[in-house]
Amino acid sequence: MDINTKYEKLKQYLSDLKTVAIAFSSGVDSTFLLKTAKDTLGENVIAITVNSCLFPKREINEAIDFCKQNKIKHYIIEMDETDIEKFKHNPSNRCYICKKELFTKIKQIAEENGIRNIIEGSNIDDESDYRPGMQAIKELDIKSPLRYANLTKEEIRELSKRLNLKTAQKPSFACLASRFVYGDTITEEKLNMIDKAEQLLLDLKFTQVRVRLHGLMARIEVKPEEFERLIQPKIKATIIKNFNEYGFEYVTIDLNGYQTGSMNKTLK
Repeated sequence: MDINTKYEKLKQYLSDLKTVAIAFSSGVDSTFLLKTAKDTLGENVIAITVNSCLFPKREINEAIDFCKQNKIKHYIIEMDETDIEKFKHNPSNRCYICKKELFTKIKQIAEENGIRNIIEGSNIDDESDYRPGMQAIKELDIKSPLRYANLTKEEIRELSKRLNLKTAQKPSFACLASRFVYGDTITEEKLNMIDKAEQLLLDLKFTQVRVRLHGLMARIEVKPEEFERLIQPKIKATIIKNFNEYGFEYVTIDLNGYQTGSMNKTLK
């Protein structure tokens, strides 16, 4: 199935739903899905974004700006996942616990607006990684239109480019809890350390970054082609100085480079 056929399949699927509430993170996938839903359904779309310590403020602000620019009714859910006892201890099904809580809240807002269909932005590539949150999505009857249309991440980027979306080349992002080793307690202090560290790397113009937390050690993941720049004396000194101020005692580079879900390697 070619990309144009997939896109038409997506629009038809959304049209059949008639009204939707979308879990909107301002990432590549959910932005493309929201834009397509808005173009297809007009006023019969609302967006719902979570504001929590698991997501940088820049992501929340981008979500707010996009909805304002596109005249989309937008709700913000305030959430502190570190208050959820099971979640903060970071078990291997952490994502399931979080998604169950989040989408339960989203369903409540959707029902208050008379909307029965809740959609989210996972794509067909997500099925190749460990994603326990998918189980919560299934249990709560949340729909995944991008997976239904068999759209890959690269195809979503290409279609986003056609729609003139700024997110077409936006780096992939996952919630900050994915930077922790499973079993390591998630705290707001540690999340802030990671957030500041990744923001520094982005400010230094690294394109795709992760800062994984191992005790008080930061393991930096960037694209291999950016390794040489990472260790340039001035940049290296800036990173070490700031990371130490954020609370990291040791700063390392992962020679594998950026990898999605690299913490999942520890799971059997």
